[in-house]
Amino acid sequence: MDDNEAFEGRLEYRHDKKLWIFKPFIGAMATSDEAAYGYAGVLVDVYLGRRWVLTPSFAPGIYRKGDGKDLGGAIEFKSQLELSYRFDNRSRFGIGFSHMSNASIYDSNPGVETLFLTYALPLGGR
Repeated sequence: MDDNEAFEGRLEYRHDKKLWIFKPFIGAMATSDEAAYGYAGVLVDVYLGRRWVLTPSFAPGIYRKGDGKDLGGAIEFKSQLELSYRFDNRSRFGIGFSHMSNASIYDSNPGVETLFLTYALPLGGR
């Protein structure tokens, strides 16, 4: 694997209540290079018919690089876009792309991109 590549795992809780059109969420990410990121933000579910959902999101958070990529500082911002298929039980399976950087609040702002698969499982009732 290239020095700039790592496997990433994430766990998020996405609230089902809306604040206007936004839903709040929190999450934690870790990589195979021992980097970690804790974050909280907002997302919007855009329904494309009954089955497809486009979800843009934004979340500021705290990053620890471990043996991973130096992103310039601890405060980082994650923007993301995912497209998911929604099943009858409201679970979703999809693909997404995210970008994380410090928005030039530090001298160095290399950023990192992630292409990922996602599975969402609803926790509550209908």
